[in-house]
Amino acid sequence: MDYINLSTEEIAQQLLGKLLVHKTASSFYSGYIVETEAYIGEMDMACHSYAGKRTPRLESMYKKGGTIYIYTMHTHHMLNLVTREAGDPQAVLIRAIEPVAGIEEMEVNRNTKGTSVSNGPGKLTKAMAITKALDGSMLNNMHLFIDEANSKIPKEIIQTPRIGIPNKEDWTLKPLRYYVKGNPYVSGIRKRDCLLDCWK
Repeated sequence: MDYINLSTEEIAQQLLGKLLVHKTASSFYSGYIVETEAYIGEMDMACHSYAGKRTPRLESMYKKGGTIYIYTMHTHHMLNLVTREAGDPQAVLIRAIEPVAGIEEMEVNRNTKGTSVSNGPGKLTKAMAITKALDGSMLNNMHLFIDEANSKIPKEIIQTPRIGIPNKEDWTLKPLRYYVKGNPYVSGIRKRDCLLDCWK
């Protein structure tokens, strides 16, 4: 995938269906990305780099597209993939995955089963044992990577406002969240909206 020349919105959509893989010293985890959110840099009031904010914690956002940016919120690690050229701090938040490999270990890591294993950004990182140790490194670094050859294509992508973005003026309602229609691992999806087959 091209993480530099496409818009962040395009990258957020192209990531849907991609097989995210995390290899640790003792485990192998993978899952299809089913939900993302785009954060459009210095003009985006919901983005960490809004108005050019730059701190040591945010330094990874200012690196070139394809860099891993992980921040912590309420003890949960949030996995982001940086987009665009270095110095243009935009990123895509990975919000949910459909587990493929390492499911039993994911269940142990999360102490739960079913869709709640990975139907949220903090849940999926805990399930896949993704920590801040990866922050600032490049995607496809042999630890965290996208397996394009074994990825899937969504039948339909739904676009909505992002989740948990109050009081950000027009940015609160901008449709910058994308998900695979009907996938049961999408955060907050109702059972009646789940589909038996959401992939082409």
